[in-house]
Amino acid sequence: MQSKLVPPHGGKLKPLLLEGDTLRTEMERAAHFPRVRMSSRETSDLIMLAMGAFSPLEGFMGEKDYHGVVKEMRMTDGILWPIPITLAVTKEQAQQIKTGTEIALIDDESGELMGSMVVEEKFTYDKKEEAINVFRTDDEAHPGVAKIYAQPDTYLAGPVKVFSEGPYPEKYGDYYARPAETRAIFEERGWTRIAGFQTRNPIHRSHEYVTKIAMEVTDGVLIHPLVGKLKAGDIPADIRMKSYEILIDHYYVKENVVLKVYPMEMRYGGPREALLHAIFRQNFGCSHLIIGRDHAGVGSYYGPFDAQKIFDEIPEGALHIQPLNIDWTFYCFKCGGMASMKTCPHGKEDRVLISGTKVREMLANGQMPPAEFTRPEVGKILMDYYQSLNQ
Repeated sequence: MQSKLVPPHGGKLKPLLLEGDTLRTEMERAAHFPRVRMSSRETSDLIMLAMGAFSPLEGFMGEKDYHGVVKEMRMTDGILWPIPITLAVTKEQAQQIKTGTEIALIDDESGELMGSMVVEEKFTYDKKEEAINVFRTDDEAHPGVAKIYAQPDTYLAGPVKVFSEGPYPEKYGDYYARPAETRAIFEERGWTRIAGFQTRNPIHRSHEYVTKIAMEVTDGVLIHPLVGKLKAGDIPADIRMKSYEILIDHYYVKENVVLKVYPMEMRYGGPREALLHAIFRQNFGCSHLIIGRDHAGVGSYYGPFDAQKIFDEIPEGALHIQPLNIDWTFYCFKCGGMASMKTCPHGKEDRVLISGTKVREMLANGQMPPAEFTRPEVGKILMDYYQSLNQ
């Protein structure tokens, strides 16, 4: 029976994780290959390739695809792709590896053998050009730009075979799901219209409100937190997971929500990262992606709704998934409930608007944020965490 879900990006899911006898054979072979150590971001990208989240990619990008993506957000086959997926090595390493060679891919932090790659290409690249095109800035204070500038000067490209998804399946258990698995869940529930909700933070009242707006116009919502590496100061995944669980238990109709995690590392790429989020949510089976204020942004590098505008700039039909654009949301005392800039006629003095810095200060000082800003159950989890940092 043909699926009624949106098709995967490029038409077909391409998970690259090996299993069984094939896995054992390839791991034995790879033990003798030249070893290339991957950064945490490269490892997380490899895991996204493993699970099929980056379909239709089959490995790290070659030079033509790389330049097409950086400059025009298009690969050579015409498929939309907004951020290059690359593997960087030093010039010295590149000189020692001949094209056609198979290499072992090692996670730099754990030392684990994660996969192998046939090196089809080696090429140098312009770090500043990549930064300006992808992140709209070459300011090294931007965490995504800083990573480009810190990485080596040569890219290796080629198809990969993946041996491991790292610690994520064991650490997150049933919350860890691959695109084929979320698609199976949606089909079992009879859902065809699913809104994905991207988050790297605890869900406060405004986030809860936008997911519930989405629930009114779809069959259900995939709450899909990122659990890969974040920047310093962001709240750890295990604390966030507790906050998601308690919120869903107390404030959601459970039949209308699915909570799963994914292992990508955050790039803080604003508009282009919003498109990447849409692409892999389409692979996970979502028909819509909730795009709110400052999606995937950091600091003041992007306008508050640039991530919504970029969907109007891509060619029609480039994506099957659609943005569900929602304005800035908040609690308004005069409205007597949650509202947005589109629905609330009142002034700032009537709205609960608290900066992230102010919230962190309150929690660290043992002061609960107002119930209009965060549910008390979530506030308690966060307050305990911030106070533990001061002990």
